[in-house]
Amino acid sequence: MLEQMGIAAKAASYKLALLSSREKNRVLEKIADYLEAQAEEILLANEQDLLEARRNGLSDAMLDRLALNPVRLTAIANDVRQVCKLADPVGQVIDGGLLDSGLRIERRRVPLGVIGVIYEARPNVTVDVASLCLKTGNAAILRGGKETWRTNAATVKVIQQALEECGLPAGAVQAIESPDRALVNEMLRMDKYIDMLIPRGGAGLHKLCREQSTIPVITGGIGVCHIVVDESAEIDPALKIIVNAKTQRPSTCNTVETLLVHQAIAQQFLPALNKQMAESGVTLHADEQAMALLKNGPAKVEAVKVEQYDDEFLSLDLNVKIVAGLDEAIDHIRQHGTQHSDAILTRTLRNADRFINEVDSSAVYVNASTRFTDGGQFGLGAEVAVSTQKLHARGPMGLEALTTYKWIGFGDDTIRA
Repeated sequence: MLEQMGIAAKAASYKLALLSSREKNRVLEKIADYLEAQAEEILLANEQDLLEARRNGLSDAMLDRLALNPVRLTAIANDVRQVCKLADPVGQVIDGGLLDSGLRIERRRVPLGVIGVIYEARPNVTVDVASLCLKTGNAAILRGGKETWRTNAATVKVIQQALEECGLPAGAVQAIESPDRALVNEMLRMDKYIDMLIPRGGAGLHKLCREQSTIPVITGGIGVCHIVVDESAEIDPALKIIVNAKTQRPSTCNTVETLLVHQAIAQQFLPALNKQMAESGVTLHADEQAMALLKNGPAKVEAVKVEQYDDEFLSLDLNVKIVAGLDEAIDHIRQHGTQHSDAILTRTLRNADRFINEVDSSAVYVNASTRFTDGGQFGLGAEVAVSTQKLHARGPMGLEALTTYKWIGFGDDTIRA
């Protein structure tokens, strides 16, 4: 089965690579329209997935990731329309010039070919990946989680209908519908057909892909994100940012999981934090020092376990630790962070500069919420993933991250001396 999908995807990629921006946008516009026109079928499939997920005891965080509704589906369709408006990087000349040999050389952006994506209970990923791949002339083979197989199948059916109506092969976007995990292992060895693999899921999936894949892998999306509150931070603005970073949508990878509070501000700041977190329904996991300042407030407070500093809670839980200064905060982030998104709340330029230069994450923030690490928020349109590694792509992966380049040499019957 996968062999045939690979053959179809590779053949489709050759056709997609030749499309003009106008032709690609026409497909995307049709996909967006069909997602709304056929919303009933997609939402019905999602409802069935949700029923099964609840029977299987999935957590509230996972159910939130899985759930679609008319508003979310319209937002997904609008994300596709937003991709239409973005500049097409394919064909862009990155650099070049005339060499002493007389050869004129240029470096030009081209599609990668076929992108494979393995992801869990996030049905919007199906559309995000498909739209970004199509905009950049890439074919896609998608393997969503077993929790969303009906939703993904219904969504891909709509996408393939739009492709065929525009005279393009349905093989340009395909989904592996079977939940059989053996197919994941088979997919990891499809280097004959897949040019880049992106796992979007937990640490176990990333480890499996890094160790077993014969295809280049882009890893990321696991976010143990931190906010440092330094001694110069202003309490009310800091609390506003922390509430946003923790509660706006707790199940996302750019949600803050650990708060590192400077000891000089802790006595004033932590009681205010406790009150605010109680109002927001957040459970605090405090170290011994922080516990002394938090335990008498209205919020639920527990003693933090050391292993929780490595947890991606994806829920209304927040670690709180008091630090002696910026050195200790940075050391903690280096030890427990996942190089995703980390922030400092400060009114001191020197501390802001130190944080930017010394915290080695794909996105760092000064006086802003970590929730901004997102392709749409960064002006990239929908994202295919957030990469926390350093080669090829880093941070939210938009259109350029789905291209490579080729060197082109123009000669005038030119030979090498």
